[in-house]
Amino acid sequence: MIQEKIEIIRDKFKNASIETLPELMTTYREDGRIGVGKILERAQKKLDAYNKELDRVQKMLSYERQYGECGVICGIDEAGRGPLAGPVVAAAVILDINCPILYVNDSKKLSEKKREELYDEIMEKAVSVGVGIASPETIDNILQADYVAMREAVSQLTPKPEVFLNDAVTIPGIEGRQVPIIKGDAKSLSIAAASIIAKVTRDRMMREYDKLFPEYDFAKNKGYGTAEHVAALKTFGPTPIHRRSFISNFI
Repeated sequence: MIQEKIEIIRDKFKNASIETLPELMTTYREDGRIGVGKILERAQKKLDAYNKELDRVQKMLSYERQYGECGVICGIDEAGRGPLAGPVVAAAVILDINCPILYVNDSKKLSEKKREELYDEIMEKAVSVGVGIASPETIDNILQADYVAMREAVSQLTPKPEVFLNDAVTIPGIEGRQVPIIKGDAKSLSIAAASIIAKVTRDRMMREYDKLFPEYDFAKNKGYGTAEHVAALKTFGPTPIHRRSFISNFI
C-alpha cells in the first residue's frame, strides 16, 4: 500500500479545524514514520493548548454562572483613567455564556494585535455591546467621568441588564444588582470583554487625535504621561484634548 506523502499529511493538519483534529490524529496514529510522528506531536500540543484555554475561559465564567438566575448579566469596564490627554471610554458587554469567546482576557495582558482581533469577534458574537465616552473637557473628577461613561454604555444595551459585573466599582444611577469585583477584568469574562472594547475604542480615538496633534505622539503614548509627551506639553502647550486638572504639575 502506497503511503501518503508527509507533505500532504502536513497540509491536512495545517488546514484542519481544532474540532476535527482528534479524529485526524486517530487516522494517522498507526503511521510509524518519524515525520508523521512529529506532525502528531505538534497537533497534540495544539490540542492541549486549546483544552487549557477552554478550562481557563470556563473558570472566568464563574460569576456569570453564579448570578445567571438573577437575570441578564453584563460586564462593565473602562479605559483611560490615568492619561494626561484624551477621553475616558467605558464599555458594557452582554455575552452568550453558552458560546464563550476564547482568549478573551484582561486587555492589559493582550497584545494590541490580539485586542484588535478580539474586538471584532466580540462585536460580532456578543448579545449586545454599549460604549460610553466622557470627553477630556469634562474630566475633573476622574471617578465621576467613569460613571458618566459607564451609564452611557449601559443605556445602549438590549436587552436591559439586571445584573452588573463591575471592575471594582459601584456605579450610581444604575438600576439593578451590582457586583463589584476587585481585578474583575482578570476574573470575569464579561468584564474582560468590556475591557477589550473600551481599550480598543480609546486607542483608535487616540490614533485619530495623533493626526491632528502629531507633536505629542498620541498614537504611541495614547495620552499617558511619558517623558516625550511631557516634553512636548512643555514645548507646545496643551491641546484641546488635554485634561486641565491633570497637567497642572507640568505647565
